[in-house]
Amino acid sequence: MTRQLPLALRWPAHQRFESFIRGPNGVAVDLLHAVARGAEASWLYLAGANGSGRTHLLIAACAAANDSGRSAQYLSLAALRAPRADAVRGFGGSDLLAIDDIDAIAGDRDAEHALFDLYNRCRAEHATLLFAATAPPAQLGVALPDLVSRLSACTQIALKPLGEDERRTLLRERALARGIELDDGVLDWLFARGKRDLTSLFEVLDRIDSASLAAKRRVTVPFLHGLLRDAD
Repeated sequence: MTRQLPLALRWPAHQRFESFIRGPNGVAVDLLHAVARGAEASWLYLAGANGSGRTHLLIAACAAANDSGRSAQYLSLAALRAPRADAVRGFGGSDLLAIDDIDAIAGDRDAEHALFDLYNRCRAEHATLLFAATAPPAQLGVALPDLVSRLSACTQIALKPLGEDERRTLLRERALARGIELDDGVLDWLFARGKRDLTSLFEVLDRIDSASLAAKRRVTVPFLHGLLRDAD
């Protein structure tokens, strides 16, 4: 079980509030930052589609808590091996706990009860809890009514998707961090021919990174055309 728990996690440097493109989610980011620093006592529940930045924000909150002198832990329920309940029961002991991918335990009776018990334990210990999932509590398929009730009692944040200009900016910045320059023509081509959600765009960026490094070529439209054609 101990291998499933987040030991001495070093928060990735690119997952900070400062690097999060706020777009229509500025109010949510400010609230999360205040909660992380202990300036706001709310418990928060983030709901957003894959690629909406849920994990980025949870890890940013943990890093901000540490910067403020508070201890923090992050746990992805989707990343746990079964039985998940054991890992959930072993989680805790920090000022702030960020629990991601709540939908991963929907229908898992033992894990749902373990999360319910963790909720109550953190309330008694005056710890801060942050939750995140793809949908609001009532739409997750969680079978334990008391857990749905507890999650619903948190301050709800619905993350809104970024507009195309913001997604282009984010993709360009992620590429530059890897030493890859994506000019406007390349971005136009990618957005016109591929999936435009962030998860898919970042997957394409991974392929571009590997292929451009192997070929020692700059990224151009003909290069991308050949790369994606070969992959298909």
